[in-house]
Amino acid sequence: MIEAGNTQETESICAVAPMGLLAELTHRCPLQCPYCSNPTELERSSGELSTEDWTRVFKEAGDLGILQTHLSGGEPTVRKDLELITRAASDAGIYTNLITAGVLLTKERLKRLVDHGLDHVQLSVQHVDAKLADKIAGFKGGYSKKVELAKWVKDLDLPLTLNAPMHRHNVEYLDEIIEFAVKLGAERLEVAHIQYYGWAFENRHTLIPTKEQVYRNADTVDEARERLKGILAIDFVVPDYYAVRPKPCMGGWGSSFITISPTGKVLPCHAAASIKGMEFDNVKDRHLRDIWLHSSAFNKYRGTDYLPEPCKSCEFREIDFGGCRCQAFMFTGDAANTDPACSKSSFHKELLQIAEKESQMNEDDFMYRKFTKQTSKADASKVDAAKVD
Repeated sequence: MIEAGNTQETESICAVAPMGLLAELTHRCPLQCPYCSNPTELERSSGELSTEDWTRVFKEAGDLGILQTHLSGGEPTVRKDLELITRAASDAGIYTNLITAGVLLTKERLKRLVDHGLDHVQLSVQHVDAKLADKIAGFKGGYSKKVELAKWVKDLDLPLTLNAPMHRHNVEYLDEIIEFAVKLGAERLEVAHIQYYGWAFENRHTLIPTKEQVYRNADTVDEARERLKGILAIDFVVPDYYAVRPKPCMGGWGSSFITISPTGKVLPCHAAASIKGMEFDNVKDRHLRDIWLHSSAFNKYRGTDYLPEPCKSCEFREIDFGGCRCQAFMFTGDAANTDPACSKSSFHKELLQIAEKESQMNEDDFMYRKFTKQTSKADASKVDAAKVD
């Protein structure tokens, strides 16, 4: 039994509790998407948390005040105990959202998951063209399985969200993707331009669209939101490389969200493990509440006290918190630096130059997501941020 720590803490859990928990149940996945947000060093199934571990974690999460969990991966449906994990989260009073590629589920198992407390399904979509969808995912026949799953979700009266990661190979098909979402009966569509961490960083030169394509997408979303009011809600995320202001890091590092990796590492965001030199506590060794309140990783970049200039004196410091710590580390080597997506960063010009240069590369030789990271053209052609022409 892991103790919660000092029960006489003066902090009000209700005031500081995270809202969401991303439960990465596994890194196993039949798809090999080249933009996967999982770390390039994938965690093996032999070290995955057990059913009992996840049951305890969700009890601790419910006690902490977490309201919703995203059951994710990899592909969470490869876990044979997914029903029991879902039940544990539901019993803890947590809203459950299954994030899935949809290619392994049967209608019978989906029904069992609903019976065990599943509240919502979020289905990933690679493309509306079946052949191109297969190419992007590195998986044959996925498109038809997604259509079938969407029908089952609606038959079971579950809310459905489609997640459409946008990149060079589907960016011109946004109108069709929106109509696809309407046809499937989705209530929400996430038009999420790829953010370049993990595998997407390795494949940036094959994925990043042009600025003009991104702006056209923004216009398309604006028009569709007005036309489809009351039918389809659309979220839109712009790639950081074309931003002027950075987005706040998960609403601020360590302020509202927790990620737990397949082996139990507790992270402030899904990409935090990419920051070299940081140590992350594990739910096998420490109570979730104690990690949230007192761990060095969660407190390292909380708030704004750590921020350097130009963030320290910026009027937006309590709004964007200096941007993304992971992107700052990947591009500048120091996670405390201003996110280069910010126009005030000394690295911003180089970031934009990289985006503009790589968006013109007519390449689709993906480094597919695999447990054994292979060598590809990405290693040779990836632009060094410090050596932009």
